[in-house]
Amino acid sequence: MDSEGRYEQRVVWTVVDTGIGPLLLAATGQGLVNVVFHATDEVRDKALERLASRLGAEPVEEPRSPLLAEAIRQLDAYFTGERHSFELPLDWSLISGFNREVLRELASTVPFGTVVGYGDLAGRVGQPGAAQAVGMAMGANPLPVVVPCHRVVESGGGIGGFGGGLETKRRLLALEGVLPEPLF
Repeated sequence: MDSEGRYEQRVVWTVVDTGIGPLLLAATGQGLVNVVFHATDEVRDKALERLASRLGAEPVEEPRSPLLAEAIRQLDAYFTGERHSFELPLDWSLISGFNREVLRELASTVPFGTVVGYGDLAGRVGQPGAAQAVGMAMGANPLPVVVPCHRVVESGGGIGGFGGGLETKRRLLALEGVLPEPLF
């Protein structure tokens, strides 16, 4: 508690090496709150500033934190092909409204090794015709990989966009058997 008797938000973070490069993982007492691709020093510092601003607490680097341990274990298993779904407590506080609704639908109904179109996902949340808004929700996803926005593709067969870059999206879809592994 702080000096005025309020509970303080605790935010811990670490960077882990994965098959798609370094990921920054951040968690609160509620659960995993943020996953950030390409966590170089510059990207990491900007992400930590955003987290501090949005959550009202300065993130603390704690690679051995119990709040992060299970997320690290499950991500390791995912990238080695031993895990096909995540069973983690998630802190959804960085996203709300339509975006949260779409991401929750995605996380609960689009399993490993499958894809869904932007328009199809819009229809699933009762907003047919909101494919562009679904694309915006995917771009705002604070929990990529765990909430699998890489599984959302264009209805015409195109891969679509991706906040982590198209090569990262291709690698994740290849890991899940949706696309062939790159030759080089």
